[in-house]
Amino acid sequence: MSTMHDMLARAPVASVPDINVTGELIRVMLSLGAIVALIFAAAWLTRRLQSRQFGGGRRLRCIESMPVSTRERVLLIEADGKRLLVGVGAGGVRALHVYEGTVPVETTPAPAPLPPFAELLSRLGRKS
Repeated sequence: MSTMHDMLARAPVASVPDINVTGELIRVMLSLGAIVALIFAAAWLTRRLQSRQFGGGRRLRCIESMPVSTRERVLLIEADGKRLLVGVGAGGVRALHVYEGTVPVETTPAPAPLPPFAELLSRLGRKS
């Protein structure tokens, strides 16, 4: 009778392939770099194609939009220096009002200047 040890000794040994960890890591990193480069190239190409589509700049832009109901909204559109109030709904698009004259320049108020850092620190120290 043969023992279990003899049977295991006669069994074929599975060969384990030698794996070059450094080579595999370099291959994975190069593949990842190529994918990231393709993403950036696609973004660049998309921007180039969009800029050609609107040759010379946009003459029409939506300034503001406000929903009136679930299916209707009011848009303030600027076109060639004029502003139009437009209603959009299930029945189509309708010009509600055309503002005459030049487009008013929207000015944003200047933010209040911040006090010096030393003053902020002294205020913080007093509160404690």
